[in-house]
Amino acid sequence: MKDKYDLIIVGSGVLGTFHAYHALRKGMSVAILEKNTKPEGATVRNFGQVVPSGMDRKWQNFGKESLKIYNEIQDKFDINLRQNGTVYLASNEEEMQLIEELCQINAANDYESELLTKSQCLSKYPGLRSDYCKGGLFFPQEVTVEPNTMIHKLHEYMIAHLGLDLYTNTTVVATEDHTNEVVATTSLGIEYKASKVIICNGSDFKILYPEIYNNSDLIVSKLQMLQTKPQNNYKLDGSILTGLTIRRYESFEECPSYQAIKAKEDPNSFEKKYGVHILFKQAMDGSVILGDSHEYASAKEIDTLGFDLNMDIDNFMIEEAKKIIDLPTYEIQSRWFGMYSQCKTKDIFEHTIGNNIHIITGIGGKGMTGSAGFAKHNIDKIFNT
Repeated sequence: MKDKYDLIIVGSGVLGTFHAYHALRKGMSVAILEKNTKPEGATVRNFGQVVPSGMDRKWQNFGKESLKIYNEIQDKFDINLRQNGTVYLASNEEEMQLIEELCQINAANDYESELLTKSQCLSKYPGLRSDYCKGGLFFPQEVTVEPNTMIHKLHEYMIAHLGLDLYTNTTVVATEDHTNEVVATTSLGIEYKASKVIICNGSDFKILYPEIYNNSDLIVSKLQMLQTKPQNNYKLDGSILTGLTIRRYESFEECPSYQAIKAKEDPNSFEKKYGVHILFKQAMDGSVILGDSHEYASAKEIDTLGFDLNMDIDNFMIEEAKKIIDLPTYEIQSRWFGMYSQCKTKDIFEHTIGNNIHIITGIGGKGMTGSAGFAKHNIDKIFNT
C-alpha cells in the first residue's frame, strides 16, 4: 500500500474500474477498494452486450467511445471481446417502421446500421422463427463480452501493465475530506489516503452516505435472467434484441412514430407490469443467456424487492423466447437476478462531498456499454485535465 494515492476508487464494478483505468492511463497512482472477494453486482449479472445502438444520443456517443476503448484493450490483452454485432428483430409492421426510422437517424448520426430483410435474418440467425420475424436492424460494430470473466481479466491487465493496486475484502465504512487529502477508513480500521476518492457503489446504499441516497431520486431495478444448458452444434452470433426491446430502448424514443405506437400498448399486460423484454446472447460455452425483467423500488426500500425469483416471470420469458427462436434446448442450467441503480430524473447520479469525494452511481442499464466512455470524460472533468 502506498502512503498516498492520487485516486482511490470504492467499488470494483465496471463503472469504478473504468474510472481507475483512465486515471492510470494519465499516469496517476490508483487503488480500488472492493468490499467483496470479487465484484458481485450488475457488472457480472448481465448479458455482456455492448450496445450503443440502444442509447439516447448523449450515451450513444459515450458508447461509441467505449467500443474504441474495449477494442484497444483487446488488442493488448484478451478480455474475450467478440465483435459479432447486434440485431433488433421486428415482429410486426409497427416495429418495422421504428427500425426503419432509427436506421435513418443512425445515418444522420454517423453510426453504422443496416436494415435486414426477413430472409436475411432467417439466414443469419439459425432457428429464428419465420412467423415472428418481419425484418431486422443490424449494428456490425457492436461487441459482446463474458460478464462473469471480463472484469477479472480487465483487473488482471490493469494490475500487470498499468500499476493498479486492487484490494479485495476491504469494506470502506467512512471517507473524510481533509485539507490536503481524503482518508478512506475500512471496517478493520485501516486508513487509505488519496488526493481524491470516487465512490462507485452500484446499488449498495447502506454503508457510505445512506442519507444522501435515501433523500435522492435513486431507484433500484431487479432483473431476472436465465441461462440454458450449452446448445449442441448451434451458433447464435452477437446480441439478439427483439420487438419488446424496440418498444423499450431509449434510442427508439427519438423515432417520429414512437409515441403514437407506444400509446396503443396495453399498460396492464404482463410484460408491462414486470418490464419484460426478450434478449438472447450465446456465451462462449455454447449456452444462451435469456432475459430480462424489471421490478423497481426506491433506494431506501431496496429490501422490498426480495431475494427470491418469480417463477411466473421466468416461465413467461421462456415461453416468449420460444416464439422467437427455436433453440435446440430450452433446458435451463442457471437462474439469477441482478440489481442496478438508476435515477428517475437524471441519466446518472453524481454527488460531490467537499471538493474531493465524488459519488458516481445510478448509471442504470448503461453500465457495460457506457462506463468506459463516460469514465474517460468524467476523469478529465474531476481532475480538470
